[in-house]
Amino acid sequence: MSTLLIKGKAPDQQGRIISVTPQSAGWDYVGFEVFKLHDGQAIKGNSGAFEICLVVLAGHGNIKVDGQAFNGLGTRTSVFDPIAPDAVYLPPGLDYAVTATGDLELGVCKAPGTGTYPVRRIPTDRMSMEKRGKGNNIRHVCNILPETEPADSLLVVEVITPAGNASSYPPHKHDQDNLPQESLLVETYYHRLEPSQGFAFQRVYTDDRTLDETMTIENGDVVLVPRGYHPVATVHGYDLYYLNVMAGPKRAWQFYNDPQHQWILES
Repeated sequence: MSTLLIKGKAPDQQGRIISVTPQSAGWDYVGFEVFKLHDGQAIKGNSGAFEICLVVLAGHGNIKVDGQAFNGLGTRTSVFDPIAPDAVYLPPGLDYAVTATGDLELGVCKAPGTGTYPVRRIPTDRMSMEKRGKGNNIRHVCNILPETEPADSLLVVEVITPAGNASSYPPHKHDQDNLPQESLLVETYYHRLEPSQGFAFQRVYTDDRTLDETMTIENGDVVLVPRGYHPVATVHGYDLYYLNVMAGPKRAWQFYNDPQHQWILES
């Protein structure tokens, strides 16, 4: 199995089903966890050297950060509901606790932080929603923590790709610290499928093919993108959701399309 593919697991005692650290991924920036909690179940943590975006992917819960309470969070029952999620931003060095009120699926998105910005609930009306592409390249985007919203290095976005469509396509990359042409960002993709028994495909490759891996994605899997182009496509009958977490030395999302496939946009 590819070292870039992290398979979802049954919840551990804390409810954790996914854990990616900078150390386990072999990079300097992104950390990512997913928890599935039952009613009344709670997790506690400290943001340490990271800034964190806690995303209520589905279900409901309460979040407490450094004495501040954010209660009654949760806007949807499924990640496929076409509405923005609730989210809370944390700077480094703060204790936090999350308690489920009913079932709760929680994404914990991490990147190095300097403490520039305070704790805040990210209003759903600040999360722009847009349709990108046309034909079999249509996908629906929700910008949870884009570069237009304050953070030190963290970028968070989610995408729903309808059945039979491609996304992150034409293939693009962001692995060169060469602004304004391209930024260097590592990235995680947390995938969900509807219905859940479905599958999709993701390829991660470089121009010289020193990295070239194509993975079969199942519900709950994570794909690591340390460098290279990274298109994804789902099959007929199965919608694909993914949550992206990105970070790098500069907080800018500037990508470069694979020149071999640029014609798709120009035709």
